[in-house]
Amino acid sequence: MSLSVKGKVEKILKAESGVSRAGKEWKKQEFVIETDEQFPKKVCFTLFNDKTSLADNITVGQEVEVSFNIESREYNGKWFHNINAWKIDSVEANLPEPPPEFRADDIPPEPMDEANDLPF
Repeated sequence: MSLSVKGKVEKILKAESGVSRAGKEWKKQEFVIETDEQFPKKVCFTLFNDKTSLADNITVGQEVEVSFNIESREYNGKWFHNINAWKIDSVEANLPEPPPEFRADDIPPEPMDEANDLPF
């Protein structure tokens, strides 16, 4: 199941690392966004191993779209959930482009009429 959500980066948590019981090294980076819905929600995403570098390209306050998978696992009769991000895209604000700056050269020259044939 692959999903995506847009929001503003609220917090980038401290990176963690360790060694699994099987002796394999791991690293994880978590970050929180606040969605831009009518009733905003905060969501904490996890980046694992090689995906942790995706957090290097985001900053607090930045608008992003996060693609993620949801995964659940059971441990001692309890269920635990992960929201694993696998792609982070910057969202550009859809603001209209401002008009070009006005310059004096933009004014057309007055016609050089010696007779001054004005209708009034």
